[in-house]
Amino acid sequence: MDDLFRVPVLGWRFGLDALIGLVPGLGDTSTALVSFYILAAAVRYRVPKITLLRMGLNIALDYVVGSLPVVGDVADAWWKSNRKNLELLQKRATVSAEEARSGKASDWVFVGGIIVGLAALAIASAFVSFYLLYRLGELLAGN
Repeated sequence: MDDLFRVPVLGWRFGLDALIGLVPGLGDTSTALVSFYILAAAVRYRVPKITLLRMGLNIALDYVVGSLPVVGDVADAWWKSNRKNLELLQKRATVSAEEARSGKASDWVFVGGIIVGLAALAIASAFVSFYLLYRLGELLAGN
């Protein structure tokens, strides 16, 4: 999601997250949903809750900043939250792949709370976007 393509000569890498994020509204939401897979994997590997929270904050920051026109698209190519979360997962995993068949119930509840918070952030972001578009429409209509 973050390092699929390489810019020749510069060696700079970007991924599908930056490209899909170009689609207004749906792009950043769909890439955030993909990011939840890494978060779920972290639960299975019994990553500490503070690291799960940090991973959730990485996703939230990527979503919020990525939602901004133009600036967000550049930020998506630079921030690379999925790569950061994968590195956190690799550093903090406390069990082997064989043991990671399921996570603790408390971890799933904790991550569920993070996901609910991120969903609320998405809904609030959509509400603000629609409100701003409505106000812009009023301004353009001369009301």
